[in-house]
Amino acid sequence: MFKYFVWFLICLSCCLVQAKGADIKNIGVPYVQNYTKAQYQSGNQNWSVTRDEHGIMYFGNAEGLLSFDGKYWQLNRMPNGLIVRSVAADGKGKIYAGGFGEFGYWQNNKQGFLKYNSLIPLLRKSYLPNEEIWKIYVDGDRVIFQSFGAIFVYANGKISTIRAPNPFLFLFKTGSRYFIEQVGAGLFELKNNTLEFVEGSKILGHGGVLSILPFQHNKYLIGTGNNGLFIYDGRQITPWKNQANDFLKTYQLNNGAVILGKYFAFGTILNGIVIIDTLGNVVQHINKSSGLQNNTVLSLFTDREQNLWAGLDNGIDRIEVNSPLYFYFDKTGRFGTVYSSIIFNKKIYLGTNQGLFYSEWLPGGNNQLLQTFDFKLIPGSQGQVWDLSLQDGRLLCGHNDGTYQVNGSSISKISSVNGGWTIKKLKDNLLIQGTYTGLAIYRKDNSGNWVFDHKVELFGEPSRYVEKDSKGQIWVSHAYKGIYKITLSDDLSHVVSQKYYDKRSGLPDSYNVNVFNLDNRIVFSSDSGFCIYDDISDRFYKYQQLNKMLGTFASSNKIISAIGKKYWFINHGRVALADLSVPGKLTIDSNRFSSLNGQMVQHYENINLINNSIYLISIDDGFVILNDDDALLPDKVNLPLVLIRKVENITDKVSVISENTNINNPTDIEIPFSQNDIRISYALPYYRQAKIKYQYYLDGYSRQWSDWTTQSQKEFTNLGHGVYKFSVRAKINDENVSPVTVYTFTILPPWYKTKMAMFAYLVLIIVAFYITRYYYNLNLKKHQDEIHEKLHREKEEFLKQEAIANEQQIVKIKNEQLQADLASKSRELANSAMNLVYKNELLQKISEEMAHLKDSSGKQLSEDQLRRIQKVIDEGMNDERDWNVFESSFNEAHENFFKKLKSDHPDLVPNDLKLCAYLRMNMSSKEMASLLNISLRGVEIRRYRLRKKLNLEHDKNLVEFLIEL
Repeated sequence: MFKYFVWFLICLSCCLVQAKGADIKNIGVPYVQNYTKAQYQSGNQNWSVTRDEHGIMYFGNAEGLLSFDGKYWQLNRMPNGLIVRSVAADGKGKIYAGGFGEFGYWQNNKQGFLKYNSLIPLLRKSYLPNEEIWKIYVDGDRVIFQSFGAIFVYANGKISTIRAPNPFLFLFKTGSRYFIEQVGAGLFELKNNTLEFVEGSKILGHGGVLSILPFQHNKYLIGTGNNGLFIYDGRQITPWKNQANDFLKTYQLNNGAVILGKYFAFGTILNGIVIIDTLGNVVQHINKSSGLQNNTVLSLFTDREQNLWAGLDNGIDRIEVNSPLYFYFDKTGRFGTVYSSIIFNKKIYLGTNQGLFYSEWLPGGNNQLLQTFDFKLIPGSQGQVWDLSLQDGRLLCGHNDGTYQVNGSSISKISSVNGGWTIKKLKDNLLIQGTYTGLAIYRKDNSGNWVFDHKVELFGEPSRYVEKDSKGQIWVSHAYKGIYKITLSDDLSHVVSQKYYDKRSGLPDSYNVNVFNLDNRIVFSSDSGFCIYDDISDRFYKYQQLNKMLGTFASSNKIISAIGKKYWFINHGRVALADLSVPGKLTIDSNRFSSLNGQMVQHYENINLINNSIYLISIDDGFVILNDDDALLPDKVNLPLVLIRKVENITDKVSVISENTNINNPTDIEIPFSQNDIRISYALPYYRQAKIKYQYYLDGYSRQWSDWTTQSQKEFTNLGHGVYKFSVRAKINDENVSPVTVYTFTILPPWYKTKMAMFAYLVLIIVAFYITRYYYNLNLKKHQDEIHEKLHREKEEFLKQEAIANEQQIVKIKNEQLQADLASKSRELANSAMNLVYKNELLQKISEEMAHLKDSSGKQLSEDQLRRIQKVIDEGMNDERDWNVFESSFNEAHENFFKKLKSDHPDLVPNDLKLCAYLRMNMSSKEMASLLNISLRGVEIRRYRLRKKLNLEHDKNLVEFLIEL
């Protein structure tokens, strides 16, 4: 509530400033903003108008309740599609509406959607209305609805009904008083739910009271349909003589509204709107020919900024009656596009692309009812007019065909040099002109007229702008490219020196560079800002101080001198008035002139000073009058809050999540996670012509404020769950900034992150824990059993392996013992064999020595003795016992050798077996010969025979064969 109260005080103070400072002029018409049916997409007729506490406009439309926030239109239909005849905002979030047999109120629900609540159920059946509800007024805690048959007062949740013997016409609220006419019975005042007759109201006749407005000194201004205007002073009603009476009687007054507390606007059925002052003078007449869409005015409403809203039979119009600008439009296209305009000798002149036109200025004075202009073409002026310039009391016209002096309603040619773009004072009696083909000089003759003197030689460039600096040098802006600095001869007949400058000389660009005189200093405009020239370096530099103070108007393409040290800056269609009267300070105002934006001829903008306070501004199809006193009003605008108008889900298909979310709705909006792609639309309820930019910041998503943009909606995609704060603010004409609007919304978590899901997850975790624990213990026991069984198996296996290892150890020991025994036996066998060899060798030596034995007499022994001894020796050498001992030892060392050999080779004889045994022991042939008692040759023969018997291959070694056997 405190916020609304502060907002109300701000708006009230703003209105008071405007109400005190502005006067409605009777020249031209105020700016009229048309809202066509094609724009608002609803019914033709608009029966009533109101505005809520947030600045949103509401209209009782033929198709329902129509709303407008400065950007977006929205239609809400009544039950049964009723026409809304009356609307009223209570300033607390409710919009009351009435139609045929129905009345109630619209209010935003929690999602911000406007919902209709009918009050008809509160009425008794006998009091149900069966007609239109034409008027609704909010009076504190009560709301009054009026139809032709009854007055309904809604208060404290109940409705009381007031009826009268005669039908009602219309109820009017004037201050705190209510008046209503009973048809045929006169005017009555509603007091405490009773009707009291207003004495003397019979004088109003039967024309019908259609408007009652507060007048000065506690009086009331009564407007009737056929009998004109009356003043009621509280005691009596008297006719009021004024300039509008006949007009209102003829064109049928239909409604009225107070403007700025001192003007009265009356809408008519047949001829638009007329505005009068407290003296009864007509100050404005606005109809279809001067800007309205339709001449039938069904409703009028004055908002807090003193804009006059007109609900028409076909469309809606907004009239800026408090603007310092007043327009005149050539609706017939009679004189074409206006390039220059000026007022001189009580005539207004318009230089257009078709010629020079003129009309009388204020032909009938201030007391004429309807101010009109009758523009006529001056004979001989047909063609393009570029410039109208007043020089020492003479009006000069720069024309495509030359230059003319204007004398009232005629012209006389003073120069044939084509294309007089601009003309400036060079000296007291000399002028210099920029033309298509260079510069021209004019001088003043003895009669005070300007005459052509000569064309400047040695310079023929198209000269769009010409300025003289403090050193007498002439600066010329080429029509398209670059700047020239020119020094003229003393007699001004020719160019002594000239230099061309472009981007290479420090200018931001070579194109669209113009030269102007700003407070006695030559400056150069460009799209990148103003520049100044430095004589010492002969280069151009940015004029940083000026550019910084001008802000967005630093890129202006034109400067026009105004009153005193004021200058007009034209920035590619946008207009601002700058004041340099305070040294070191520059104030600039563009808000007041926003309705001019885009309406002037680009690059040929023209503003002329008529007198010490009035400007004449050329626009495309007419002109504008500006009073400098009005332009002095403070331009600081207290902007309303930006409204969050709509939040949409754009995830799959576009659907509206909420509307009007920051209007009477403190509840944060919760958005499902499945709709986390959203679009937020917003608007500033500011209705004057202005360049509106927005800046936004989404806390929880963005890192910083966005750049300023004209877009009034923003899309956010893939928002994570959580709480977001969307902040937005607006700026008009790059100057005034609105307070920050904050809209909080919550993206709900996905289903798998909701509290229920978390609880389910907890339950599942607990269940899973116990199940896991159960199966863990089960598996643990099983695992323990397996381990025990495995340990048992491993123990048995270990014991088994240990037994095997023991057995193997025993076998190994036995084998080692056997090997030792075998080795011992082999040694014994070898020893035995060697003993046999030694024995045989010994016997052999004895046998050999016997041949040399002699007896005592020295004689050899007898043969008989020798034979006996030899026999003994032979028996010793061939003793089978030796072989048997050897064979026995051999068999112990080489078990089954002879068996296997005999088995494989049964044809072997004993000598063969002996030879095999000796060979198996790897004995030498000599040793074998000794054992066999044969010669070495005999051994070889036996070896050969043995190989045959054994069937050995030629390359097979006999010893190896026997060892392998």
